[in-house]
Amino acid sequence: MERLEAAMAKARAVRDAIPARKPVDDFGRTSNAQQGQSEPIGDWLSLPTFEITPKLGRRKRISAILGTEFSTPYDILRSRVTRQMAENKWTRLAVTSPTTKCGKSTISLNLALSLARNGEIKVILMDFDMRRPALANMLDLRHAPDISGLLRPEARLGDYALRRGSNLAVCANSGPVLRSAELLAGSATTEALDRIESIWKPDIIIFDTPPMQGNDDNLGFFSQIDCALIVAAAGSSTLAQIDRCEQEVANLTNVLGVVLNKCSYFGGMTGHDQSYY
Repeated sequence: MERLEAAMAKARAVRDAIPARKPVDDFGRTSNAQQGQSEPIGDWLSLPTFEITPKLGRRKRISAILGTEFSTPYDILRSRVTRQMAENKWTRLAVTSPTTKCGKSTISLNLALSLARNGEIKVILMDFDMRRPALANMLDLRHAPDISGLLRPEARLGDYALRRGSNLAVCANSGPVLRSAELLAGSATTEALDRIESIWKPDIIIFDTPPMQGNDDNLGFFSQIDCALIVAAAGSSTLAQIDRCEQEVANLTNVLGVVLNKCSYFGGMTGHDQSYY
């Protein structure tokens, strides 16, 4: 644990030296006129809806909907995330991990659901792990669109997002996207995200992004976000992997923290209880 704390302190020192993503206006958004976008100001209630049944929640470990006993770890994470993001006026959060099978998609979805339980916070969750998208499967969405289409200049968020409640929009992905690293690093992605923020005005956008190891997708994309949350798996993620992941993320954006996931010794039925650092 001392090695982990030392690595995190080092990563934070690097993070503090990184300039914040420059906002275009007081809210970090560009105007409709600047974007030349014809989509009207976003009407959240116009988005098609989806539901998560308790049965699906138990089967897919979507604990944030199963009551206080199971949602508490995510609610604690929510409080810490919102506090740090509000203090720094950040709106874009990436969730990543050192390697695969750490549970980052589960954390992303449960965090988004927990955030949305605060009716004053508008949240958009996007599956930007374009090599191994997981959110459509987790939510049993059989006809999810190809999320790469959302990054085209003429795209409308309303054609790619589904809504739960009045303030959570989820953009899932139907399958792997070719040349994802080039797509995420391109100017079209920059313009699309600015356009979405301008029109739909979310308080927080969560991006479920690939693991840091084994691809270069995040290297080009993390300049577009404000901060990143790292998910490590107890029993499988090594201190060396966590240390390396934090250093890599800290060189690209601000490290919001590390979630130690799959801590079965904490008890609970989900198998995805967390410690937050």
